[in-house]
Amino acid sequence: MPTTKHIKTRDLDIAYEEAGDPRGKPIVLVHGWPDDVRCWDKIVPALVDGGHRVIAPYLRGTGPTSFLSADTMRSGAIAALTEDLAEFLEALDLGDAVICGYDWGARAGYGVAALFPARLRGLVAMAAGYATSQPIKEIGYDLAKAYWYEWVVALKQGQEAMDKDRLRLARFLWATWSPDWPTKWQDFDEMAPSLQNDDWGPISIHAYLQRWKETPGAPEHEDVERRLAENPAIQVATLVLHGASDGCNLVDTSAGKDQYFAAQYERVVLDAIGHFIPQEAPKQTLDAILRLTSR
Repeated sequence: MPTTKHIKTRDLDIAYEEAGDPRGKPIVLVHGWPDDVRCWDKIVPALVDGGHRVIAPYLRGTGPTSFLSADTMRSGAIAALTEDLAEFLEALDLGDAVICGYDWGARAGYGVAALFPARLRGLVAMAAGYATSQPIKEIGYDLAKAYWYEWVVALKQGQEAMDKDRLRLARFLWATWSPDWPTKWQDFDEMAPSLQNDDWGPISIHAYLQRWKETPGAPEHEDVERRLAENPAIQVATLVLHGASDGCNLVDTSAGKDQYFAAQYERVVLDAIGHFIPQEAPKQTLDAILRLTSR
């Protein structure tokens, strides 16, 4: 059984679950939004049986993770997630980890791989492409429809829904992002308490206001944000998995990114799989991780 531990970074007291051999090759599993570490339950036992050290942090605003100061901006920017993950790896003195992340976790993983490559040996990124976090001048209507929740928070009523009606909103997103996943509601109910963190709503609102330039980011993340905006090449082996039925980040958003990867790179589209890849496709997720740990 995983053990819940805590470690402090500059801004956070990060809660994380750890299982397996503490001397094994480290694998860091970074969950998405709206989700928590329970998304990895179907693959952790196999990784532990393989002799790995498995570590799964709760993102800022999720579960037991908390801020050290009430004065810190509740930023949901990718730069903030990137720094959180980089500082988490440093605090645990992990310099050769394989990172596997999906959705927000994938974006944080891309950021660390691009700016702090010495902290990891490989990246599995799922349900999100690299270099897609900046607003673009033209967006297809299919993608605009998928991203409605990112824009509705520009309205007062949308912010109230994201904060005060978070579980009903999250349930709707799960239903539409993975329409063919038959057992999703048991997983949702196990995850849902982690969304009751007081910071979840403000962080979620800020994430999308900041992404579309409707509000500034936190000053402490400005340097990382500037560097990420340049879309630096990723220098570590990367394997991208994307569900063909993803109703959030549509599958085409991760296509055509080869020029951003200076090391081994492969993208795999998973037929009949939606957004929540760790739960919907645990075998493919596990196989991808093991491919990178064996290098």
